[in-house]
Amino acid sequence: MAGPSVSSARAAPSVHVRAAFTWLAIFPLVAIGITAMAPFTVGWDPVLRAFVLTLVVVPLAMYLVVPWRIGGRGRERLNE
Repeated sequence: MAGPSVSSARAAPSVHVRAAFTWLAIFPLVAIGITAMAPFTVGWDPVLRAFVLTLVVVPLAMYLVVPWRIGGRGRERLNE
């Protein structure tokens, strides 16, 4: 019995690709989040502002945006 063919196996993206996708997910979320939070956090300590922002941005990026983009990349690669 033959194992799975090389063409059907999907290799995980390299650490560099994952890092790029993570940055591409986090940067816009941080930029949008900081802008959206600005009117409500004027008097806040910068560390508290960063803490609250990362509580939202990191899970959003890691559980939704990055997997969505990496999954999209895999489908695009299969269509080549």
